[in-house]
Amino acid sequence: MQSINIKSRPRRLRKNEIVRNLVQETILSPAQFIAPVFIHEGKEPEIKINSMPGIFQFSIDRALKHIEELKNNRINSILIFGIPNEKDNEASSAWDENGIIQKANKKIKEHFPDILLVNDTCLCEYMAHGHCGIVLEKDILNDPTLDILQKTAVSQAASGADIIAPSGMMDGMVSAIRSALDQNGFQDTAIISYAVKYASSFYGPFREAAESTPQFGDRKSYQMNPGNKKEAIREALTDEKEGADIIMIKPAMPYLDIILAVKDKVNLPVAAYNVSGEYSMIKAASQNGWLDENKAAYEMLTSIKRAGADIIISYFAKDLLKLLKSFED
Repeated sequence: MQSINIKSRPRRLRKNEIVRNLVQETILSPAQFIAPVFIHEGKEPEIKINSMPGIFQFSIDRALKHIEELKNNRINSILIFGIPNEKDNEASSAWDENGIIQKANKKIKEHFPDILLVNDTCLCEYMAHGHCGIVLEKDILNDPTLDILQKTAVSQAASGADIIAPSGMMDGMVSAIRSALDQNGFQDTAIISYAVKYASSFYGPFREAAESTPQFGDRKSYQMNPGNKKEAIREALTDEKEGADIIMIKPAMPYLDIILAVKDKVNLPVAAYNVSGEYSMIKAASQNGWLDENKAAYEMLTSIKRAGADIIISYFAKDLLKLLKSFED
């Protein structure tokens, strides 16, 4: 038998679990995750979200129990979405000091002063028409919307938010919010900017969860074209200059190349939002026996981290320890 001289044998480092773990390049940790939480203004403890199995709208009191469960699973950062009882064409409940987000912030900080509390600073949940800005004859107006975002950000910071997360893709939103926060004594309140948010089909389940489906048209005049990459870099660099502390890319899985491209260009931490459609696809496939949910979710989240995300917002955050254990097993 002729001898085979193979000098390079990568399989040596795959021989068993101990050596595989030793050389693993990308590692997930609960400290890198933010869990989204939906809080409604009604009294019903929890409302099932049909398109997102395992995810609910919570009352404030029930949300406190959910947050305790998250903390028990080593998730100490949460992103709050508020669902108000009343909506109008000026999103007035978004910046009301007695609004759902503001009431929730105060209660959460009272019970969990050490939680990292991020607030979604968008207007679609509070607008009767479901768009992210002021509307005039079906046009979404940029600059008048900035005034409302400023008031909303200040109100959220005043009620306990540690981080403001504007997601409406309005030009100049970071600069406007940074100025308003600084002028009102909230210099230490950080901004996660949804700098790169695509007009994606993967948001469908979220719109049920947040009750924010547009009543007319779409959001393509302010969210990004999925075919554009250079634009993503321009948006990220612009928000960095305007005072953002963290740059967000949304969605995550279909835009891994964008995460990498932005990571290479900015000098800030990069976050990626593992959105509702990505979550629901794995849930649906696993319920049909087509995928192993835990292993598929772990692989997806690892790909997002490997692409360059420092922070991951994911509906799987609550189950992360279970996912990590399933990988170890």
